[in-house]
Amino acid sequence: MGPPNMTAAVHGTELPPKTTERCDAPLELTGYRKWLSDNLMLLVTLSGVMLGVILGLSLRPLQLHEDSIMLISYPGELFMRVLKLMILPLVISSLIAGSASLNAKMNGKIALRTLVYFATTSLFNAALGIALVMLIHPGNPDLHNADDRASDKRAVKLLDSLLDLGRNVFPDNLFQASIQQAHTVYLPKPSVLHSLNDTANDTAVGIVHGVEAQRQIPEMEPVVLVRDVQYRSGTNTLGIVFFCLVFGTVLGTIGQKGQVVVDFFAAVFEVIMKMVTCVMWLTPVGISSVIAGKILSVDNLSLVMAQLVWFIITVAIGVVIYQLIVMQFIYFVFVRRNPFKFYKGLIEAMLTAFATASTAAALPLTFRCMNEKLRIDPRITRFVLPIGCNINMDGTALFIAVASIFIAQMSGMVLGFGELLTVLLTSTAASMSSASVPSAALVLLLVVLTAIDAPVQDVTLLFAVDWFVDRIRTTNNMLGDCYAAAVVEELSRKELMALDAAAVNYQDMPAGTPNGHHVGLLEGQTELESPGKCQLNDSVVVDMSAVMNNVNLQQEQSNRRV
Repeated sequence: MGPPNMTAAVHGTELPPKTTERCDAPLELTGYRKWLSDNLMLLVTLSGVMLGVILGLSLRPLQLHEDSIMLISYPGELFMRVLKLMILPLVISSLIAGSASLNAKMNGKIALRTLVYFATTSLFNAALGIALVMLIHPGNPDLHNADDRASDKRAVKLLDSLLDLGRNVFPDNLFQASIQQAHTVYLPKPSVLHSLNDTANDTAVGIVHGVEAQRQIPEMEPVVLVRDVQYRSGTNTLGIVFFCLVFGTVLGTIGQKGQVVVDFFAAVFEVIMKMVTCVMWLTPVGISSVIAGKILSVDNLSLVMAQLVWFIITVAIGVVIYQLIVMQFIYFVFVRRNPFKFYKGLIEAMLTAFATASTAAALPLTFRCMNEKLRIDPRITRFVLPIGCNINMDGTALFIAVASIFIAQMSGMVLGFGELLTVLLTSTAASMSSASVPSAALVLLLVVLTAIDAPVQDVTLLFAVDWFVDRIRTTNNMLGDCYAAAVVEELSRKELMALDAAAVNYQDMPAGTPNGHHVGLLEGQTELESPGKCQLNDSVVVDMSAVMNNVNLQQEQSNRRV
């Protein structure tokens, strides 16, 4: 906006401003031009999604070679790599700067509210998925492949998943956590008897009698599997999130000595967000390439969709119910504002999450929408979004519940109340330990299937459609983080305003003392010899009762305006 126009009043009338006063003022867009300017990035993202679908469906009849499909997918691969490149510095800088801007008590309150919200919504999504799959009954026994039942079951336990979650939350090496994750695998137990038998077989080469040779050959023993904690490639974001939360919280308690570190990470965050803005203009090419490559890589698209159409419909109905009804109801109850206006501001980030099938890959754009468009407090978004990116998996909980009962229905299993309760609890626990990477839910699905003794081999049937279903449920995961940030901001509004008021009082204090009182000089010390900068302690004495009264008054005024 330009400077205000100054007009002169002559005999009660206002003279028009001079032409030179308005020549440098920027022209304000109106009508469709303003709408186009405000929604340009949304249109660019939507055009990339539509172009990818059209391109993939148009090129499928040509039966392209594998190399051609790889070249079509290559720009999308580079786009995904650039987005993933910014995840780690974005998470580190946002968490440290966000948690340092709040005091330790405030961090604890926000963390508690956030975790309660995440656990409640994940449990609700799992219950919603169970209700829909039992009502629609998409599992068709004719889809079951009897040949797959002959293979061995994979040893997967919920206990191992929970223990791996703890191992990743508390990494023993921060640098290793940036490239590897801990996970439990089952390996055959090395037997001492086998090693002794190998030695005995070597000595039995010279024995001619068959009876003596048979004595040296042991009978086949059953394979015993033992746990082994190994590391697989992938960023351990949970461990990095925990370290950054603790580091930022402690950093905020040391006062001015740590301000330079806070400013550094805040500057890193701003740089990453500007890089995100530049990368987003490559969205049409990157997203269209990703979607077209996925469509072209499916062997028999029509057959797969026809066989699993009811499974896809069940998951899609659950996602739509949660996004358009439950989320909006939660937002309206807590925030008391139009929820669909909030939902509209997240469409751009939702399309990116749909295209990339990863909440983490869409995290940079999610920050941009939440901070710039929706004006959510950056202290909340920097705290909630990185945590939710790794813990809050509403769509994953819904998918795991639907998929596990779907596979049980294909096998002709009848699940009682105990089995359904097991699916509810294990789906919620498994979703909160899910990695924010594409198709991570299929690995966690094995945990639930093992808990209800369902055939884990039938998971392979879902690989054919997971590329599409994964994109649907990822939008739920991303939107769940954003709505959690909005609800937590509203619940923490009084504390945030109190912190703002305390900061204002802190800056308005006299320059010589920490609390507005004169500090006595040391014996023999003149006023010129006293320190030039005030030595402030960590705690600033503020009349919090007056601050909270002011906050409550402002809250009542804002409610009247709403």
